[in-house]
Amino acid sequence: MKNLTVTDIKHEASIFLRILSQRGVDSLFGKNDGKAVGTFVEHEFHAYLGRDYNYVIGSSASGIDFPALGVDLKVTSTRQPQSSCPYSSAEQKVYGLGYHLMVFVYDKRDDMESELAYLNFINAVFVEDKRTADFQTTRGIISILNNGANLDDIDAFLEERNLPLDDIGRRMLAGRIVEDPPIQGYITISNALQWRLQYARTISVAGQVDGVDSIL
Repeated sequence: MKNLTVTDIKHEASIFLRILSQRGVDSLFGKNDGKAVGTFVEHEFHAYLGRDYNYVIGSSASGIDFPALGVDLKVTSTRQPQSSCPYSSAEQKVYGLGYHLMVFVYDKRDDMESELAYLNFINAVFVEDKRTADFQTTRGIISILNNGANLDDIDAFLEERNLPLDDIGRRMLAGRIVEDPPIQGYITISNALQWRLQYARTISVAGQVDGVDSIL
């Protein structure tokens, strides 16, 4: 068996999703619980990969599904492509989550005659860690830096964006931004006890932006 690589997982995801899209699933018939669908897809994907590859499956301690690769898998409905992830620090909105995201987007249909559910996967996106920051936050920072912003300007911008930081933490982050400007992110990240990630823009730019790949 081979050791799983990032290249492998992207290639195998494309094949797996095409196969699963053709398969009826009785256990999901009549269920619209996104968590149940996500758990099912993740379990099936691990089973599929486990036939040919050696890798460690993530745990609650690691926080992501493929810790050795730095990849987290998200399964979401096309009706509202979003998910949550653990909050680590406010800097994630500026510099990214710290790992890659692989997002499977499905449209679920129940066949009343056969009593089977079908998951039609219409998008699959791989977002490199460098692109997992918040779109609006990074766009604003890049814009004002290009217009000669200083530390005070960045501090004020972060305050306006309501990042979850106290005054000292915000000032420190502003200093880091001046010294190490972020690159454009493509996730919409909403403040909450857990980050709320939204993927509509990510899907729309997949294949057109370096670091945001369409894999289906």
